[in-house]
This record gives sequence, C-alpha cells and structure tokens, in this order.
Amino acid sequence: MDLRQLKYFVTIAQEEQITRAAKLLNMEQPPLSRQLKQMEEELGVTLFDRNGKRLKLTDAGELLREKAETLLLQFDEAMKEVKEREQAVQGVLSIGSVVSCISLLPKRIESFRRRYPHTTFKIAEGDHFYLGELLDKRSIELVVARLPFEAMTRSTAYQVLPLPSDPFVVVIPSAWARYSDRRSVRMQELADFPFLTLKTDKTHRMHQQVVSACKRHGFEPDIICECSSVAIIMSLIAEGIGATVFPKSVMSSFPSTIVKMLDIEDADFQSDVGILWLKDRYLSKSAQLFIDSFRDPEASGPLRLPMRE
Repeated sequence: MDLRQLKYFVTIAQEEQITRAAKLLNMEQPPLSRQLKQMEEELGVTLFDRNGKRLKLTDAGELLREKAETLLLQFDEAMKEVKEREQAVQGVLSIGSVVSCISLLPKRIESFRRRYPHTTFKIAEGDHFYLGELLDKRSIELVVARLPFEAMTRSTAYQVLPLPSDPFVVVIPSAWARYSDRRSVRMQELADFPFLTLKTDKTHRMHQQVVSACKRHGFEPDIICECSSVAIIMSLIAEGIGATVFPKSVMSSFPSTIVKMLDIEDADFQSDVGILWLKDRYLSKSAQLFIDSFRDPEASGPLRLPMRE
C-alpha cells in the first residue's frame, strides 16, 4: 500500500461514496473501486460496510483512517518544509483569534506585511473550542487567545508564548450621567450594576474571573445576561441595558462615544494572553517569524521554536 492509495481511501471515507470520491480525485469510479478492493485484500480486512447508499467505516476502517490522515499530513508538511528551505517568506499564513484579542493583530500584520510583502493572511475568529479544532486539523497554524486556552485537546499539546497581561476595566453606557465625570470606580460600586458577562457553554474562564473578583469584594454580581459575543455585549451596553468588565485591550476595537471605560481603583486583576501553536509539528517559515514578532523587543536571543528533524 502506498501514499496514493491512502489518499484514495481517506477521500472515500470523507465522502462516504465511491462516485463522489472519484469525482474529487479526477478519476473514474471503476478504477477507484478496484483500488479499494486491493487495499482490503492486502490488509485482509473489510474497511467499509456497504449497506445502503453510503459507505460506513468498520472499526478497522476507522483505525486506518486515523493513521492514514496523520501520515498524509506529515508527508504534506515534509514537502512544504523542504520547499521552504530555499524560498523567500511567502504564501498564506492562517491564524485564529478570539474576538477579545483581535486588537493585538492589526499593527503586527501591518508591520509583518511591510517586511514580507509576499505573505497574505487568513484569519479565523471564534471561541477557544472552535479555534482549538481548527488548530488540531491544521486549518490554522497559530491562535491568539486569552489564557488558559479552553480547548478540548489537552493543554500539553500546545506551546505557548505568553504576551503582556491585560488589566480589566469596567465598561458602562455613555448615557449613565452620574459617571460622566468619573475615570474610575471602586469594586463595591459594581454591586448595583446590572451585569453582562462573556460566556459560552464551553469557555467561561473570563466569566469566572469577574465573578470571583466581585465575591472577593463581598457581593454577587447581578448578572442579567450571559453572551458569547463581545460585539453583542457592547451593543447592549450602548443601549443602556447594563455594564461589563472586559480586558482593556478590547476597548480599542469599539468607539468610545457609545460606551465609557472606567479603571478599577481597588482591584488589580489581569487577563493573561498568549499565542499558541501545536508542539512538535511543522510550522511554516512565515508562522515562525510572525510568532517572533510578538516577542518583547528588549528580550535577548532568538525565539526557539520546535522544528521537526
């Protein structure tokens, strides 16, 4: 069995049908059926249950697909690595970011594009769970996110470059007149605020941080809305519905005319931020250089990234 046959098998497994798989592979259906039969004969196992219109993987087929996808990915990465040895930095760099970290990207990308004009970017946005899936599938190479990263994959699978921590601030409607001349508030004042918090079914670290800070100051926040979208929360605040506590960097993405930001006088809690990538996996040259651009300019020595031998 060779890599070509493994590609055939994986395509059939994905499409669950010989006809569609053959079309994707730009070949006729009979030769593809023969290749599948040869693979099963060579292995001495049945790879698909053929009941009904769709082909369903057997247990042996599931195992082979898992191994085959890994081998094909490793082969593809090896080819990219070899080709990049003598090439300039170019191509598409696919990265992901949570909404609350988007503000960290524009200046980095603008600076990176000045230095490497043949590199283009593809950016995915979502919560930790979604971005973790994209990272595991190699649809993206890097993620900029709040820490800890709450993906399904175990945390030890990722390498993390910590970025400067981000202080929390209070965000209120600009229309709240009694705070028009204020630049800061004390935590106890938040006890009277209707609260909006950022939370999803799978990611809730920031929500927990805010609630815990309120409890340390002797009160339970009056949470009137939990929401998975930063933009929606900002829209609700702009309409005067309530307030929230967000990392300060989030505010650079929203006009100060619709909401007002207040520092917190008597609490110093921070949101940790980092850029993450999969350990022991090939990183494109552009991905390595983009990670390097996030380093503290005062730091000495190069950023050392894992490279396959």
